Amino acid sequence: LEIRNLQRTEIMEVGEKFDPEKQVGSSTMPHKMNPITAERICGIARVIRSYVVAALENNPLWHERDLTNSSSERIILPEACILTDYILKLTLDVLCNLVFYPENIKRNLEFTGGLIMAERLMAELTRRCMGRQTAYAAVRQCAIEASRTGRSLRDVVLERSEIMDYLTVEDLEEIMNPETYIGSARRMVERVLEESEKWL
Repeated sequence: LEIRNLQRTEIMEVGEKFDPEKQVGSSTMPHKMNPITAERICGIARVIRSYVVAALENNPLWHERDLTNSSSERIILPEACILTDYILKLTLDVLCNLVFYPENIKRNLEFTGGLIMAERLMAELTRRCMGRQTAYAAVRQCAIEASRTGRSLRDVVLERSEIMDYLTVEDLEEIMNPETYIGSARRMVERVLEESEKWL
């Protein structure tokens, strides 16, 4: 579950609802806020997936069909349905009460010093009639230098005339801004929400 992973201390972009007056994050580390519900969802999902083994074992039946499948199906089918219903309710609770940490999201986006925008830079140079292989090589060299020196990709690119001949400083600022590089993400989210409402 991605939500569980995003709650790790070194990422911490989202969190489950947490009432410090009523909840204890960890029995040994007072500072922790463990992703309790997300962990429970992942654990129960493992149990449900394990029922596949029993279901596959039920396939080879003897002669005209014996009833060896019956006893296990009476266990795995109702339990799989009940547990699935339970984790769906848990997931809904997590999603409805999810806490976002925008400052950590911004920090994580900036962690590479703009290297995550290298693809966009290359694509924009190609769109402006620089050959794709030339654009790839130029951006790659800048990315390597930025990584080696600890400088931002933006600062390295600003010194490269072979790239800046195709861009203004304002163009580069726009290209290096991840907030303007979300593509169709907003529309995709809206479509998912629209489709989901039909089932609620």
